[in-house]
Amino acid sequence: MNKKILTDREQEVFELLIKNKSTSEISKMLKISEKTVRNHISNAIQKLGVKGRAQAVIELLKLGELSI
Repeated sequence: MNKKILTDREQEVFELLIKNKSTSEISKMLKISEKTVRNHISNAIQKLGVKGRAQAVIELLKLGELSI
């Protein structure tokens, strides 16, 4: 059984990111602050050991954590 890498909220944020939503749009949609959105993205980037959002998305796709 595969263990999830992201929390449910981090997963939600990245699902919206791949739908081309901005930090501001994501914060409004999830009813959280923009800082919290950025924190979720930063946490995921750290967990994955990558350098940015784009690399994080690619890695999550490879791992099957996200799908397009």
